[in-house]
Amino acid sequence: MSITAKEIVDGKFWILEENGQKVATLTLSDEKYLLSDSNGTRFFDSEGDVTGAIGEPIKWNKLQITVIDTKECHGFPTTTVPYNPLYDVKNKLPLFTKSYKSKSLYCAGFYIIKFDKGWVKSFCPKLITLETYDYQGPFKTKIEMREALGRANGKRTN
Repeated sequence: MSITAKEIVDGKFWILEENGQKVATLTLSDEKYLLSDSNGTRFFDSEGDVTGAIGEPIKWNKLQITVIDTKECHGFPTTTVPYNPLYDVKNKLPLFTKSYKSKSLYCAGFYIIKFDKGWVKSFCPKLITLETYDYQGPFKTKIEMREALGRANGKRTN
């Protein structure tokens, strides 16, 4: 038999399985391995020491990261590759951040927003802007947005 180490966090955290069943977790922190299994929690200096403690060879499965280079969130276009996509069901807004760690939420798609001087076009505005002002959208295309802007300003679109 052998143990399979499924990488969960790149180079930092693994779940150890035997025949598809979880038998332990392994964490790498400050150059020390922390093994938590039915025998308790133990520290080791190397992968070889961990293998020796388990008593079986370990098959290391590398984390498979699939990068989707699409500039779309829930079917709406975005300015960048979206991270942390969410969908605000109540307000029907496709939300995303521009980086993995960002806390600023943006709304995917085209919008028209009513500021003090009138309606303006916007592409992927911040959520806080839409929470502050009246808006229409999201629209999937510029054409839909322009038609809505024309209606909002009382103009015909032909």
